[in-house]
Amino acid sequence: MNETQTVFVSNRLAVRVNRGDEGLEFTPSVGGLATGLSSVSTDDGSTLWIGWSGLPSDELSEAERHEIATTLRERHHAVPVDVSSRELELFYSGFCNDTIWPLFHYFPTYAEYNHDWWHSYQEINRRFFEVLRKELREDATVWVHDYHLFLLPGLIKEVFPSVKVGFFLHIPFPSYELFRLLPWREELLDGMLGADLIGFHTYDYARHFLSSVRRLMGYDHSMGVIQTARRAVKVDVFPMGIDWSRYADAGTLPDVQRVLDTVSDRYHHQKLVLSVDRLDYSKGIPTRIRSFGRMLELYPELQGTVTLLIIVSPSRESVTRYMELKREVDELVSSINGQFSTLDWVPIYYQYQTASFEELSALYRRADVLLVTPLRDGMNLIAKEYLAARTDDHGVLVLSETAGAARELSEAIHVNPSDIDGIAGAIRDALLQPEEEQEHNIGEMRRRLERLTVQYWAQSFLDKLDGMAELQASYRAQPITASVGREIVSRWQAASNRLLILDYDGTLVRFFRRPGQARPDAELLTLLSDLAAREGVQLVISSGRDRANLEGWLGELPVGLGAGHGAWIRMPGQDWDAASVGVPGWKDQIGPIIQSAVDRTPGSAIEEKDFSLAWHYRNSEPELANVRLAELRETLISLTSNLELSVLDGNRVLEVKPTHIHKGRVVHRFMEHGDWDLVMAIGDDATDEYMFQALDDAAISIKVGVGATAARYSIDGVGEVRQLLASL
Repeated sequence: MNETQTVFVSNRLAVRVNRGDEGLEFTPSVGGLATGLSSVSTDDGSTLWIGWSGLPSDELSEAERHEIATTLRERHHAVPVDVSSRELELFYSGFCNDTIWPLFHYFPTYAEYNHDWWHSYQEINRRFFEVLRKELREDATVWVHDYHLFLLPGLIKEVFPSVKVGFFLHIPFPSYELFRLLPWREELLDGMLGADLIGFHTYDYARHFLSSVRRLMGYDHSMGVIQTARRAVKVDVFPMGIDWSRYADAGTLPDVQRVLDTVSDRYHHQKLVLSVDRLDYSKGIPTRIRSFGRMLELYPELQGTVTLLIIVSPSRESVTRYMELKREVDELVSSINGQFSTLDWVPIYYQYQTASFEELSALYRRADVLLVTPLRDGMNLIAKEYLAARTDDHGVLVLSETAGAARELSEAIHVNPSDIDGIAGAIRDALLQPEEEQEHNIGEMRRRLERLTVQYWAQSFLDKLDGMAELQASYRAQPITASVGREIVSRWQAASNRLLILDYDGTLVRFFRRPGQARPDAELLTLLSDLAAREGVQLVISSGRDRANLEGWLGELPVGLGAGHGAWIRMPGQDWDAASVGVPGWKDQIGPIIQSAVDRTPGSAIEEKDFSLAWHYRNSEPELANVRLAELRETLISLTSNLELSVLDGNRVLEVKPTHIHKGRVVHRFMEHGDWDLVMAIGDDATDEYMFQALDDAAISIKVGVGATAARYSIDGVGEVRQLLASL
């Protein structure tokens, strides 16, 4: 029997393909992601990696494309996705690097919103899916990585609903105020919500994502579980680690020892401050250099005793903004060296090149201070590499509070990456930190990170994804699959006398910003008319809407009606019958309290019905509405505790009504007026639970959407409800 298939999808494969002197060269990546995923990969063919090979497809001959595809599949269990030079310019350099990257790293003025880039982004995401769908099995687990493929989870779930899909974002997710600037914000969120599990490095990023989902998509969450229209999606935090043993054990390597000897000789009488980064405006490199120069000004006694070694890896050298950044760094280094250098001391050594693993491992072991001050960083693994290399429990980490790693490394010296004087003081404090304090701080961080490796990160994510089916099942009743749908239709057709009770809003029509917009369309009126006209069918519409609404929209149909959550009932061809309740004098007390919430919550409204009062907040700002909702609910519950009143949560509405008035009353009334072979009820929110609870075990009860329910079955949305009704 085949093992369960696991597929990793990322922009780049874990194998780099290059042209060498003797043809194509295939070099396995040693990066954090490749290392982590290799630890949960197998060699039996059940694990597959899909991504771009690294060479533009239009620069390859047919023979080279065949060689790449064959070698990747047979030797590396990988499948390449073709991306041309032009698409790289639009999709990668354009949308990914000049739209998403600056916006998500809090540089909104750098972000460009180009529709051609967006169309290319959509196309490449679809192409990744087309490659994936040829390889995918129904039992597969797919783990999609990073901002290049925001749309892919949704594309997968649309065609393969039973496949387990995970998504992990390796960069920050910005606050709602920034994310909302993106013209295609809903499309990106919708794509991400195709995943069953969405992972971030920190709670801040997860919180920002949940806030954007609530405000832009209207989906609330509970403990990080979002209830979308189709299923529960879990949002969780998985701080990425490193290949701990690789850095911890590197000190025994001859090449590392050689570099260490050279570095130790060069900085024999110096304290060494190390900075390692890729050239990018998000890294805060100019501010870091200025801060070091400022330290030399503020604390002249340190001049001649400390050296900053700054290593900058080249990046996007042909892009104007990066060329200007490189020029700024060059000029700052020259200026500070010109100001402070002596015959036997240069304050800054600057290398514009990529350091090897052996060089970095040696420098980590020699550096007295590691200076990591990005303006914004998803995680920053350099800080963790430094700690792994410090097997001597010495050294000090100065870390930006806006780096994702700062949440785990509380013993580091945290700095505001924009505060030049603050960073200068932190460098001084780090240089003067007593050895006992160093040992304690480094030791605490090392012990914590030694367990939280990149292998642990990968396994914990996949374990959580594997358990999502059970969690999702707890958030919804049995889904109506094709076979279940056929069974329901068969039972319906076999029955002679059938009672069909339907909610209106959220069941037969979608929700609108203004309730008056939800009038039935021609298709729905025809569908209901055809159902009601069939022999042996009693159709009932049971809604929270008032009598006037239902009668005006549906009064001409031969159907039963329930208005105000059962406060009023109209049998076909008869007059409305009111619930037996006294004069609702409680409204005079409750009304002003709800009105106060309306006054303090822009976009909300109060609705007075015959026997109830409702506070609607669908059009309010979600964060504020949730605060007001909690306040109002608590106040109303305390006021009504000794009265025969219920406080009921609906879909973006909070309603106060007499306890004995609910949709179960509609069920009981119509059940009494017929000898039914089959009863079916469909509804979408908390008010419909009374309807489900009033049914017997033989009835068919269907909840629209996800959420805890007394219904036996669940269905995805309004469109699916109409399809089911049409099949009846």
